[in-house]
Amino acid sequence: MSDRLPSKILVSALVRRVGQAGGFATIIARGEDMGGAIIVQLEDRGSYRGLLERTVDWDDKAKLIPCGPPVGADSFAVSEYIERRRANDPDLWVVELDIADGERFAAETIAIG
Repeated sequence: MSDRLPSKILVSALVRRVGQAGGFATIIARGEDMGGAIIVQLEDRGSYRGLLERTVDWDDKAKLIPCGPPVGADSFAVSEYIERRRANDPDLWVVELDIADGERFAAETIAIG
């Protein structure tokens, strides 16, 4: 049995932390509660800053890796990437963070365990 926290709890904690810090966070797509993969869309004052995916390595350590369109890509390219990923993995969570240093918030909250 895994000691990992459920995806639903990790996403909820991330949304709450960003909101408490004065940023904006919203769930774009809800995934499977227990083990759905998580993608974080980083924004800073409405400007796209990249996508990060939570992965777990062979040692059962969580980490965030960049994925999707590069920084500065238009919203169409980002939406298209997310739609493709969701079509292949309907259990996928997608969370948007609009806060300076969003990568730090994501790493401290969901790249644990």
